Parts: sequence; structure tokens; C-alpha cells
Amino acid sequence: MATKTSAETLKGLFAGDAPFALIDVREAGEYNSTHIPGSSLIPRRRLEFQMPSAVPFKGALVVVCDDDGRRAQVASGTLEAMGYTNVSVLEGGINTWTTLDLPTEWGTNVPSKDYGEKMEVVHHVPEIDAPELQARIDRGDKIVILDTRTPEEYQRFAIPGGRSMPGGELAYRITDVVKDLEPDTTVVINCAGRTRSIVGTRVLQRMGVDAIGLKNGTSGWVLAGYQVERGADRVELPEVSEEGRAAAERYAEQIAAEDGVRYLDISGLKSAMEKRGQETVYLVDIRTKEEFEKGHIPGFQWFPGGQCVQRSDDVAVVKNATIIFSCDGKARATHTASWYRQFGIKDVYVVDGGTAAWAEAGLELENGPNSDAPVGLEQAKAKVKSISARELNNSKTAAVIFVDTSAEFAQGHVPGSNWISRGWLEFQVEGFAPSKDAPVAVTCADGQMAPLAGATLTDLGYKDVSVLEGGITAWSGAGLPLEKGLSGVMAPPTDVVILGVDRNPAEMMNYLRWETQLGEKYAAD
Repeated sequence: MATKTSAETLKGLFAGDAPFALIDVREAGEYNSTHIPGSSLIPRRRLEFQMPSAVPFKGALVVVCDDDGRRAQVASGTLEAMGYTNVSVLEGGINTWTTLDLPTEWGTNVPSKDYGEKMEVVHHVPEIDAPELQARIDRGDKIVILDTRTPEEYQRFAIPGGRSMPGGELAYRITDVVKDLEPDTTVVINCAGRTRSIVGTRVLQRMGVDAIGLKNGTSGWVLAGYQVERGADRVELPEVSEEGRAAAERYAEQIAAEDGVRYLDISGLKSAMEKRGQETVYLVDIRTKEEFEKGHIPGFQWFPGGQCVQRSDDVAVVKNATIIFSCDGKARATHTASWYRQFGIKDVYVVDGGTAAWAEAGLELENGPNSDAPVGLEQAKAKVKSISARELNNSKTAAVIFVDTSAEFAQGHVPGSNWISRGWLEFQVEGFAPSKDAPVAVTCADGQMAPLAGATLTDLGYKDVSVLEGGITAWSGAGLPLEKGLSGVMAPPTDVVILGVDRNPAEMMNYLRWETQLGEKYAAD
């Protein structure tokens, strides 16, 4: 049974140096509107998917919170069933925290965004606005635009002519990008908004490479009246030459000394790995997905370096824990680790030599991706009846519910379905399936969330629960009709946050102003 943590006790945890995690189990939109600084978002519906990497040591103190404590209490039961042994619920939730005039903030991934704005103010990171960039393009100036987001984000929308260069790869590959450029070529760094543009430009500023950030990124570009490019395919990264690797290694040595990054040899790494049964030790491989899957040190999780910086609160969920980064040498891992040191995280290390050193020590690398199957999936499947798309289409099921996000529900669902986020399942299902004797079919996007929800319904006493095998992907693949839109959803969903140029202009402006305002306190200093 989970214990209770008072707001004052939680405040003391933040002031101390003991390891703990504060997990906000509400939906993304709720978290974005307001949350406790230092909390990490893992919606209740995603606990089985994200907790093994977010909190790898099951003895860690995990405090869960929501608005009033109801969902947090349910979430605590999920965590205890997963094997977590030190789970506590924030008493009264964020409502009580706010009542006591304790601080809250809004937005997502605030630590990195706050620090990015600090970098711009303190170090005068150079920038160019969209009209000026367009004017230079129109007059034929020599320009290379490097997009520091993930390749997936880049392909969704990008500045026309820009090329993908994820932030974690920038310092590692910039020498080979610029060596063949004409001397008067301008290097422009951009992202969706501000942070990754600022961070990338600051990296190059420290390296001594001339570059300029696009003010407000693609959002600023759209607000200035320009079109983005969708489906861009310039994602291939340049090969790293010996010259480029040497420059990246020199930069790594510089920032390791300046920022206090420490190195572990293979013996030290093995000693740290042995502690994982007693404390939280994060093992993070920051290379490209292809490199990681080709061969990584066993136990390491993949999280690309640029996203490690952008989403540091999603990586270092347990406060005051040890974080060990790895790449194929030490350059890229050091680049990422230096930012964590700048964030004020104390116990940050880099595997000296990375995967190459591990292999040279006669140790085997592990191949393939990390498993993305949620904890308890097979046990959940054993508790419910699986049915095919054709069987569901031909059945007379009294209620069909969809338990993934509202955005996925809107993209397509079984006609007549009702949307219930799994995070609210226990509290809302009776409104759609009042009789526990009537058949209920549970659906989701890909077949992974529905079995977990179906098992919950069985535990709640529903006697005839079936789960659509393969989810809507299988339904659509069978050629069956889809219903689209938020049919039957009576209140605005709070489970998703609209990002980038998908926002309307007012939302983009408000978001950009919020980011800029984060830096005002540093300007005042």
C-alpha cells in the first residue's frame, strides 16, 4: 500500500540530495497547463511503457501526483504491481500544493528551455529572423540550414532547403559539413521554436565555428508568412573524417575540463553497473538509432544526444542519480554530458572509448533495439479474450471503447466507438458500459494498450471483455471502414499538446513569448 507524502515533505526532498522521482501521472495537456517544477510527466496510461527506463531501480522513492489524488492512487497500485517497493502519493495532489502557495510552472521540458534562454542572454548567442533569412535566400547568398530536431520532426515540416542535423550529432559532424563550403557561406541553425536552435548555435560558438540561429525556428518562419517544406528527405548525415573526429575530440576535451565531465574506463563502468541493484544508475547511449541497433553495451538505453538535452527531465527522472553516457568513442557522449553538468546535475559520467573500448576489452555488444513492449502485456493478454478485426466487425458487442490518445482516436476508430483515455478508465467506463454483464470490446492504435485496459476491466468485474488484436492498424489492414474525428467526445481533450507549426498563430506567439520570458530573469541579473 502506497504511503502519503505531504507537500512540505516533497518541498524538503527537492531541497535535499537524496534520490527520488516525482512522477506526474495526469495527461500531457494538463501537465502542460501547470505542474510542479522538477516533476516528470508519465501519464498513468503510459506507466508500463516508460517506467522501466525512467526509473530503472525499483527500490527508488517514487512520488506520484495528479490534481486531487484519485488517479495517483490508482497509479501507485500499478507501480506496486510492477515491482516498485517505495511508492508514495502526494497528499492532496497539485491542488493542495497550489493552495499552500508552492510554485508551479507551465510548459513541457522546461529545464532545457529555461537553460537555453539563459545561454542566449548570457552568451549573446547570435540569431537571424525569418524575413532577413528569406531576403538573403532571395538574393542568392550562400547559406546552409541545419535542422537540429529529430529526423522524424524534420520530415514533418522544415525550412525549405534545410537539411537534418540532429543536435547530438552537430559538434561531431560540423567540421565535415563546413570544410567544403565557400568562405562566405552562412551556417544557420534551426528547430521548431527556440531551444534547440540556441543550444546548437551555442555549441558551435564554443567550438569557434561561425553560425547563427534562426530566431523562433519554424514557428517564427510560419508567423512571418513563409511556407514550410513537408516530407523533406535530406536526412543522410555526412561521414565523419579523421579531421572531423579529431576536432570533435578536441572540443570534448575542452568542455569536459570546463564543465566538469568525468570519465569511466571499462572497469569503472562495470563497477557502476553492479550498483544498479541498489541505486538508480542511468545508462544512456546517445548515438544514432542505426548505430545503437548495430551494437551497444548491454544494459544501455537509446536516447539520442540532442533529445537528451531537449528532454532532460524525461531522461534524468530520478533526481540526484548517476547518469552514464556512451557513444563509439567519447566525443558525442561528452558533448551531451557537458550540458547535464551545465544543468547542475552532479554525478554525470562518460564511458571513455564507449562501445569501441567495451569491444576491445573482449566484451560482447548487444544488437537490436530496446524492447518497447509494456510491462505485464503477456499477463494482461492471458486475462482477456482476443478477437480479430473481422470477428469484432461481425459481433454485437454492446460497447466498443478506444483507450489510446484522442489524436489517435480522431485519426480513425471502429465506427460507434467511444473514447476513454486509459488514464481515466476506472473513473469513466461506467458511463459508457454501465452493465458489467454486457460485452465490452477494447481497442487501441496498435494492440498494446488495449490488453492492459482490458485486464483492468476484468479486475473491475466486467465479465465479457474482448480486445481487438493488432488494434486499429489491423482493422484498417482488413479493409474495414474507419470513423474519423472526435465523434462523441463532449469536452475538449486534455491528453495531447499541439506542437510546432501545427499550433494556430496565437498559440505559436504565446508559446514563443513564454520561452523568451524564461530568459528575462537572467537579463535582469
